[in-house]
Amino acid sequence: MGGGGATGVPAVRLTDVSKAFGGKSVLSGLDLVVPVGTSLVVLGKSGMGKSVLLKHVIGLLRPDSGRVEVGGVDLWAVSARERDRIRRRFGMSFQEGALFDSMTVGENISFPLRRHTRMSPAEVRDRVAECLELVRLPGTEAKRPSDLSGGMRRRVGFARAIALKPEILLFDEPTTGLDPINTDALVRVIQHLRESLRPTAITITHDLKVAFSIADRVALLESGRIRIERSPAEFESSDDTSVRSFVRGDSSLDEEAVPLEVSR
Repeated sequence: MGGGGATGVPAVRLTDVSKAFGGKSVLSGLDLVVPVGTSLVVLGKSGMGKSVLLKHVIGLLRPDSGRVEVGGVDLWAVSARERDRIRRRFGMSFQEGALFDSMTVGENISFPLRRHTRMSPAEVRDRVAECLELVRLPGTEAKRPSDLSGGMRRRVGFARAIALKPEILLFDEPTTGLDPINTDALVRVIQHLRESLRPTAITITHDLKVAFSIADRVALLESGRIRIERSPAEFESSDDTSVRSFVRGDSSLDEEAVPLEVSR
């Protein structure tokens, strides 16, 4: 995990990407490059398109114009079958964990393994146990999501996201709604996953403390474009007016509600 592509080819590149819903522009000529092995955190006010950006990266949304490349391959210049194959290079952790309540923890994590691999039942069990070890929840296979705290459900979501050994991890608001203790615990798990697996990672969050704890680079999304991208230290000390406003907390940080329009 964490490799990918020829030397110098970024894990993800968005070039002049635009997207509108119902005549409302959400992304407007957005450019973004995420080198292999980099942890990028994207910040932005409510309604700025953070989730829309993430859905473009994984190919769930098709841009109205522009290019989305993964490992140098344009997602929308290939067949639907090839696009599905490329999507398997990603692991995505959704808000609130997005677990199947009717399944056990083990069944939730094994779901992508059973769907996309020919692993034997024993191999699946071993991989599920390995993933739970990585997120520091060993021995919880038989539990139900309803038996777990919010922070534990997020960690199970992480375990499912890494089950297929993806090269690129996407985290969608991983700490929203958690108290400070669970947030700190989750940050430590993300840091452990990065150290253990060395993936490329893209995270959207409203939490500056989380961003500065897990990021190599921090980007601010504004008016449909990346306004600024810096190291955490450079971002925090920037004299950019939008950055200063965001760091002071002069913004509404609830994630935007944008229709999920899946394109194949």
